[in-house]
This record gives sequence, C-alpha cells and structure tokens, in this order.
Amino acid sequence: MALKRGSSGLGTQRNKSAGSSFPIVILIFCSFLAPLIFFVGRGLYASTSVDHNDFSTTSSKQDIDWRERLALQQIKPLLTKEAIIMHTFQVIDIIKASTDDLGPLSLDSLKKNNLSASWKFVGQEIVAKKSAADAKVNKPNQVAAADSKPEITRGKRDGPVDGDHSQFVDSTAKSARRQLRERRREKRAADLVKRDDDVTVKLENAAIERSKSVDSSVLGKYSVWRKETDNDNTDSTVRLMRDQMIMARVYISIATMKKKLDLTRDLQARLKESQRALGDSGSDADLTRSAHEKMKAMGQVLSKAREQLYDCKLVTTKLRAMLQSADEQVRGLKRQSTFLSQLAAKTIPNGIHCLSMRLTIDYYLLPPEKRKFPRSENLENPALFHYALFSDNVLAASVVVNSTIVNAKEPEKHVFHLVSDKLNFGAMNMWFLLNPPGKATIHVENVDEFKWLNSSYCPVLRQLESAAMKEYYFKASHPNTLSAGSSNLKYRNPKYLSMLNHLRFYLPQVYPKLNKILFLDDDIVVQKDLTGLWSVDLHGKVNGAVETCGQSFHRFDKYLNFSNPHIARNFDPNACGWAYGMNMFDLKEWKKQDITGIYHKWQNMNEDRVLWKLGTLPPGLITFYGLTHPLDKSWHVLGLGYNPSIDRSDIENAAVVHYNGNMKPWLELAMTKYRPYWTKYIKFDHPYMRSCKLSE
Repeated sequence: MALKRGSSGLGTQRNKSAGSSFPIVILIFCSFLAPLIFFVGRGLYASTSVDHNDFSTTSSKQDIDWRERLALQQIKPLLTKEAIIMHTFQVIDIIKASTDDLGPLSLDSLKKNNLSASWKFVGQEIVAKKSAADAKVNKPNQVAAADSKPEITRGKRDGPVDGDHSQFVDSTAKSARRQLRERRREKRAADLVKRDDDVTVKLENAAIERSKSVDSSVLGKYSVWRKETDNDNTDSTVRLMRDQMIMARVYISIATMKKKLDLTRDLQARLKESQRALGDSGSDADLTRSAHEKMKAMGQVLSKAREQLYDCKLVTTKLRAMLQSADEQVRGLKRQSTFLSQLAAKTIPNGIHCLSMRLTIDYYLLPPEKRKFPRSENLENPALFHYALFSDNVLAASVVVNSTIVNAKEPEKHVFHLVSDKLNFGAMNMWFLLNPPGKATIHVENVDEFKWLNSSYCPVLRQLESAAMKEYYFKASHPNTLSAGSSNLKYRNPKYLSMLNHLRFYLPQVYPKLNKILFLDDDIVVQKDLTGLWSVDLHGKVNGAVETCGQSFHRFDKYLNFSNPHIARNFDPNACGWAYGMNMFDLKEWKKQDITGIYHKWQNMNEDRVLWKLGTLPPGLITFYGLTHPLDKSWHVLGLGYNPSIDRSDIENAAVVHYNGNMKPWLELAMTKYRPYWTKYIKFDHPYMRSCKLSE
C-alpha cells in the first residue's frame, strides 16, 4: 500500500508537474504564437489574393487549408520551452527584418494595397516560392498534388529550397528597393543636369545677342572668335613665322641699341629669309618647302637673342612702339581707301559716258518736231500720280522709270518729271524718245533754262560764286596726296556743286499746278506699286519720309554743329533723321509753311559753313524739322551702297531699295550681291548698250 501509495504519490506529483507546465505552454502558445501564425498566414494570404485576382476561389481555399496544415505541423516539434524561446526570438528577428523594410506589418495595410509596385511583385513571388519549397521538403504527397495544378501556379511556387526565409526576403526586397531608389536618383539628377544645360544655353544666346548689339564691326583674321582658332594646327606655321618676324624686329632694335652687331646681322639675315619664304602666303598650303627650314633657323637665332638681350620692360616698350606705328599705318591706309572710294564714286564709267555722248549726238540730229513727247496735257493734271526725278545719269534714270512702270498697276496714271543739266539734256530726251515708258507720261527739262533760279534768289548759287567757296574748293595749295586730301574730297563731289542736287527745295516753283509729288533719287529701284503713297495721311506735315534713327549715327548731331548756339537753341541733337531718296511732298502745305523761305534763311546763315558742311540732307533736316511724317519702313530700305549685311527679306519686301553710299550699282565697286536688283531693269540687248559695251 505504501509502495502503491508512494508510486501513486510520485505519479500524482508528476501529473501535477505536467499539469502545471502544460497550461503555461498553452498560455504562451495562445497569447503569442497563435496570433502570430494567424496574422502571418492571413498577411501572406492577403498579399497573394491582392495581386492574383485571376486565381479561382477554389484554388485560394486550397492554398489556405494547405498553409494551415503546414503551420500546425511546424508547431508540434516546437512546443518545448527552449524551442519556444528560440523560435520566439527567431520570429521576432523575422518580424524586425520585415518591418525595417516594409514598415509596420498589418492586415489593414495589406488589404488597402498600400505597397509600392516593386514591393507587391517581389513580396508575392518570394512568399510563393518559399512556401512551395517548404511544402516539397515536408509534404511530398502534397507537393505532388500541388504539381498537378495548372502550370502558372507551379511557376509561381518554384523557388530556392535552401537558405533562411527571412534573410532571403530581406536581402532581395532591400536590393529591389535600393535599385528603385537609385533609378529615381539617376532620373532626378538627369533632370537637373538637363535643366542646367537649358539655362546655360539661354545665357549663352543672351550673351551673343548682347555682343552683337555692342560691337557690329567686322572681326579680323586673328580674332579668337573665328573658326580658324578652333583647330590649333590651322595655318600654325604661317602664324608662327609672322610672330617670329615681329620678335626679330624687336631684338634687332635692342641689339642695335646695345651694339651687338653680329647678332643684329644674324637677325636681319634671318628676317629677310623669312620674308621671302612667307611672301604673300595666307595659309600653310601656300608655303614653299624651304619655309620650315627658315622657321627653324629663325627660332635658333631668336633663342640666342633671348639669352643675350631679353629684358621684360625693354621688350614691352618696343612692342608698344611697334603697335602704335602699325596703328598709324592702318589709319593712313583707311584715309587712302576713303580717298580712292570717293574718287571712284564721282567718276563716270566709260560705258555710261559713251552712251550719253552717242544719244546726245543722235538727239540733235533729229528734226525739232520729233523731239516732243506725247500726252503733254497730263503734266499739270493734279488727279494723276506725279514723280520728280533730277539726274544727269541716263542709265540710272532709265532704271528708275522702267522699274516704276513695270510694277505699277495703272501705268497710264503715272507722270514723270525729269530734270537734267545742259550736258545730259539731249541724251535724256533721246533715250526716252527711243524707249517710251508705255502708257505713262514723261517730260524732260533743262535746269539751266530755269531763269528764276539765279544767284540773287538762290543763296546756294550765290555762295558757290563767292571767292571764299572757290578758294575752299579750287585752291591750288590744297594738299593733293591720298591721305591728306581725303578729308575734303567728299565735299568736292560735283553733286554738291550742282543745282540739280539743290532743286528739291524749289518743287512748288518748278511745278506750281501740282498738289502732291513723289520725289525719287536716281540711285533707287522701285519694286512695288507706289500709288498707295498718295493716299497716306501726312497729318498736316509737309514731308513724308522713312526715319533712319534706328542707328545712333542717323540722328541730328551727326549732321549739324551743335556747338553753334543757333543750332543748339533750335534743334534736339537726338532727333531722328530721315532719308532723302523717296519723299512724298504736300506742295499745298509747303506753300502755307513757306518751306523754301525757311531753307533760304538757314542757308544764308551757313555761308561760312559753320552750321553744317555742304550737302542737301543737313539743310533738309533743318528745313523740315517738326514737319516730317514718318512712313512705314517697308516703303524704303536704304544702305545698298555701303552696308553689306542688310537682311535679304527686308530688301525683297521693300517697295523701294536705295543704293545710297559710294558703291553705286553702275560702278565696278558695287556690291555684287545687291547689283541684280538694279540690272534686272536694264535692256542690255539694246543697240546703244551693245555699241558702248555695257553688259551685266
């Protein structure tokens, strides 16, 4: 009994011990592991169900049953105290590793589908692969059953068998997120770089535009902005030889000063050799074979001179002196160029002189009855479109008339009033008698037959006849060299001494019956119908002209002497200038304002040329000051006689193009690209043109 009792007591104690520990295990399981397994299982199921809505309901239920059975089988061997503790820490590590990257793991977050696109895909695939691997290890029969499912399911469950699940999930997920962050950073960096490039391009373009507005001069060959400097080897030999020659001259001067006669002779000899080798070469391709040898020999002598003579201050002084000398030479050459261009501008080509002489001879051979033009009744009809053209150049006048008629919509309504001098009067008549302007009316007059235009009435004629003016123009002691004579040559042009040039200030006296008249220079070409000018409202002004004050040198202070109190008191130095060459004059308003009287007043005050130099634009600016209405710039484009950079579209859209400047289209020095606008209106196949060898 005792034994039984004792054994019963031991058994009872063991049962109590077992009974006392079992509730603890159950409590730990129920309080921690069971909810954990439940949430992990539910989370995996939710993640799988969110991204795979195409799975059937039956397949989802089978996955749930399979995972629950797998979880129960994994729990049974873990129900010891040590195992529970160990697995508890493992589970905590797994949860920590997952939450570090995924954030707090909850059923709500999975249901709301708050994961990024990369997380949804990677998490689902890894869980499915791990589950399939565990199922293959622990439940071969179930794996075989699972393999009988559709192939798409097997594909998603295939995965690595070995390795810790938490580490695999952690490393793969972090890698995916890291790659995603890197891609985002690269994209942001690329956007910032592109934005910086756009800003840089805008700044560069703005700087280029500012540089164009600051300096419009033509850059020389050695400008750093030219294309030649893009390649260091472009004509490097020529440039090096020129630099050597400059330094040789510097050292020759220093060697002579320090009495280094042997070195001076060596430098002079090498300098002559380099000059002969270089010649007129502008590029390396033009150099002779011996040029490189001469360059090396010069380099050796310069090296020797540098060792013996180099002194920074002395060399700098010599170079500065050479620069000043070269600058003076350039200014002298510019003066010579100006003199020659002015000389060429006032000459008449042989062909035009021949044409004028032949036409004059034939005109005076005509009987008087054949020298008259038809439709003379239109000359004083104010309802027609009247033009005033004063010229001594037959060919130029023919281009003006021909281009106007060709582009006119109603040629029969156009009337041309031509005035020439005694020398060219016959030639001008003969040309238009042989080549009448279609249905238009034309009339030619001789300025020398205007008896009212005399020195007692006209201040310019009186001044031209004065002794002071004759001395200014024709004094024998005036310098006649190219450089010294260029300053006054411009004002010795015959046009400034001709009354044809000043006749524009007497339009109401020449044409008393007309109300409006369009004045044209003989160096213009008409490209469009001009009848619209007669309907332009001048708003009570006398002169309708295109303003030229877009550039600073076309303002009043360029033409008038504002140091004189009469000029400074009456005019604004910044007032806009305007162009002679195509001007619409209201002759009625002209008479009311007494424009000719104003012109006479200022011309008398300028007898000693203290207000302006000779010419017609300065007195025109003064006379029509405050009486000029600006026309649209498309009516009149200027500069074809001096400006090589006029926009082609501006020329082609202009009603009138003007070859103002020295490079007239009938001269050899005319700019080639502008000449076709003028030559297209010349009949080069005309017998007179062929006999005088006038051609394009």
